[in-house]
Amino acid sequence: MVSFSAGRNIVLFLLMRGLGAFSAQMLDVAIGWHVYARTGSALSLGLVGLAQFLPLVLLLRWSGPAADRYDRRKISALAALGQGGASLAIFLIAIFDAPIPWIYLALFALGSARAFSGPANSSLLPQIVDAAHFPRAVALSTTMFQAATIAGPALGGIFYALGSEKIFFACALLAAAAAPIAFKIVLPNAPAAIAPTGEKNALDGLRYIWSNKVLLGSISLDLFAVLFGGVTALLPIYCHDILHVGPEGLGFLRAAPAVGAIAVSVLLSVFPLRRHVGAKMFAAVAAYGVATLVFALSQNFWLSAAALASLGAFDVVSMVVRQTLSQIATPDPMRGRVSAVNFLFIGASNQLGEFESGVAAALLGAVGAALFGGVAAVVVVGVWAVLFPELRRADTFHPIEEKT
Repeated sequence: MVSFSAGRNIVLFLLMRGLGAFSAQMLDVAIGWHVYARTGSALSLGLVGLAQFLPLVLLLRWSGPAADRYDRRKISALAALGQGGASLAIFLIAIFDAPIPWIYLALFALGSARAFSGPANSSLLPQIVDAAHFPRAVALSTTMFQAATIAGPALGGIFYALGSEKIFFACALLAAAAAPIAFKIVLPNAPAAIAPTGEKNALDGLRYIWSNKVLLGSISLDLFAVLFGGVTALLPIYCHDILHVGPEGLGFLRAAPAVGAIAVSVLLSVFPLRRHVGAKMFAAVAAYGVATLVFALSQNFWLSAAALASLGAFDVVSMVVRQTLSQIATPDPMRGRVSAVNFLFIGASNQLGEFESGVAAALLGAVGAALFGGVAAVVVVGVWAVLFPELRRADTFHPIEEKT
């Protein structure tokens, strides 16, 4: 049974994360259409992802140790304000029709703020939820995120279709609104252990993951499958050139994976994964690759939406397993550094994956890039099943905790 104070903390955490996610999703769909409409270039879309990924690498030395050294609520609040400021800059750039490189600079600033918010938020949740309730809390957090991922892109696409680039201003307000909520969270446990900053300590998270084959396998499996199999960066091209729909159609397709994901997230919050977690992760990632192939070949809007919804449903199973293993198996004084590496890998799979998709589309065309990604994701599953038998045989979450 969860206490009242713990329940209040969870609600505040979900609200804080929901506002940030809603802002991010609205911004992502609007910026993708804006850049492609102005440039008509697949590579330009890829650079949108690269601009947001680079800060994750460059700031890794500080982002993880900061979450272990300082109050995670303060870091989350400051990062939310940073994301709001970057979104406001994009609004001004769009209004004054400034050159495209300025957008990449603002996205770099946005990625810098996210480099700190990711480890802080991920490390804050296990600090306010005990291990017994953590898998369910992760599922609830994922549900909130996916709810924002449904509404955010849909509204972002609709508002942008109406010619209102003020959507970027709304994103700034939503992101900044998360800051005061972070301070209302009460920490029931002792403050995070003080961890000295520096390159050595920043790399502690990577060393810890490398020493735990189950963690390494789960994080890297998700990384490479989504890195190759993700089609997010290709959606503006598919909508404009293949499916022949406008920004409102792009918004609905961006929301489609979240429709499948939230259905599975709700299911997992009621019936958490308990047995055969490793095998279920492998099966989910393989199905993710197959769904990508269906999308690649589709020329029908609704079939494409169904494929993307299936893709999201399978992806959330992998995400819940990865997040739960990462947080339960990691001691609290190490969670910030491990979360920073985990967040870097997530950024690599998402933002760097967008860059990979843009480059592949420039070379192979959008359909060829999506086909390549789906096949690569399925191949990764087979290779990882051989390289990481510990993950394949993982039965429950708790034995992992005991081994660490």
